[in-house]
Amino acid sequence: MKNTAIEIAPNSALLVIDVQKGFDDAAFWGPRNNPAAEANIAALMDAWHAADRPVVLVQHASARPGSVLAPDHGGYAFKDFVEERRQESLLITKTVNSAFYGTPDLAEWLGARGIGQLVVAGIQTNMCVETTARMAGNLGYEVLLPLDATHTFDLSGPEGVSLTADQLATATAVNLQGGGFAHVVTTAQLLDASGSRDAAQ
Repeated sequence: MKNTAIEIAPNSALLVIDVQKGFDDAAFWGPRNNPAAEANIAALMDAWHAADRPVVLVQHASARPGSVLAPDHGGYAFKDFVEERRQESLLITKTVNSAFYGTPDLAEWLGARGIGQLVVAGIQTNMCVETTARMAGNLGYEVLLPLDATHTFDLSGPEGVSLTADQLATATAVNLQGGGFAHVVTTAQLLDASGSRDAAQ
């Protein structure tokens, strides 16, 4: 990954997507990658709050029967480290992959504040994180995606083809940056650019 200079806008918004307790259910999801994701997300939230930049929490309310992310399931709640850092963050609730199809309207909220730069982190890398980043890029936002502040799970597709979580994360990085949707960065790069010296693990 190229070590290019990153400039963080004073009103750059951090989107923390679906960091919910249900994703800790290994029996439901299978093997995951990047055990450092939560620590990196926490470091970004701390840096954004310290700089008085906006933080948006996105929460997935699954309509699928038996989902661990259903509103009536304990897994719907944010992980403790996110809840502890909630502060005055905007809460977006959604039922689909993109945070731009949620309540309240994310694009409207960003537009009212003149926000043009988004940092997108959370779960899952190749699902709601990637979908939100793609849509943000299409809508004209400058998108920074710290890949190491996301994680996903192994997944099987058509005709029995399976990819590991790491392979899926790599594909997301290539799709987003190669396709011009986002600039893929590291948490450490963002912390340096934001003025925070709290090194991410």
